Amino acid sequence: MRLPSMSQPFLLAPIAECAPGPPGAQVRLAVLGARGVGKSAMIVRFLTKRFIGDYEPNTGEAAGGGARRGPRGHGWYLTALCSPGNLYSRLVHLEGDRVAVQIQDTPGCVQVQEDCVEVLDSLSRCVKWAEGFLLVYSITDYSSYQSVRPFYQHIRKVHPDARTPIIIVGNKADLLHARQVQAKEGLQLANELGSLFLEISTSDDSRGVCDVFQYLCKEVSKLQHAGSVDRRRSSIIPRPKSPNMQDLKRRFKQALSSKVK
Repeated sequence: MRLPSMSQPFLLAPIAECAPGPPGAQVRLAVLGARGVGKSAMIVRFLTKRFIGDYEPNTGEAAGGGARRGPRGHGWYLTALCSPGNLYSRLVHLEGDRVAVQIQDTPGCVQVQEDCVEVLDSLSRCVKWAEGFLLVYSITDYSSYQSVRPFYQHIRKVHPDARTPIIIVGNKADLLHARQVQAKEGLQLANELGSLFLEISTSDDSRGVCDVFQYLCKEVSKLQHAGSVDRRRSSIIPRPKSPNMQDLKRRFKQALSSKVK
């Protein structure tokens, strides 16, 4: 099922701060993944319908990334070696409503060391700010696939609510000759993490990219609506229970009998 088409014209511009708005008027998304998986190209494809090709990574991506084994085999860990990426904004029509979609393009760093407090804080702020997430890997880079799980775990630490939408995306599906990650591996990981999974080609299929972003927008909007309904319900003062008429009659009789005595 396809989502409603996007509005025109588009707006593509970095934004320093995200101005707060009424619930449901904004959708905040973050795109996370290792360096070189095509995060920026995906965002630009969604916003402009154009493919930017060999896009020059944002400033932080030059620092490198990738998932590595922790000391003494303690599993995969995150290391952030860079600053946050750009924030982009666009107005879209979603089920008849005009919604401001804001997308945080994060640098290609996937590791967060304990001694790198400032960078860890910046990554955590980005995750805390966002309401929906795309975890992107390249089917041609197995290490980028391995970085998805630690990213997912970090998101769940910040957003323990399992309803927070997370979509795992295997990008560069057109490069089948260089495939290192099979589709069944991406699907298996998504099933283990309880997320949706999709393989796309940002260069070949703009419709697939738009569908991913619009589906995520729709899921975030649903969650916002559910939250507003819950808040309205909790704000309603419960109606006092009706008095027990039998108990009132009994007390009235006792009062009359005491007066007679």
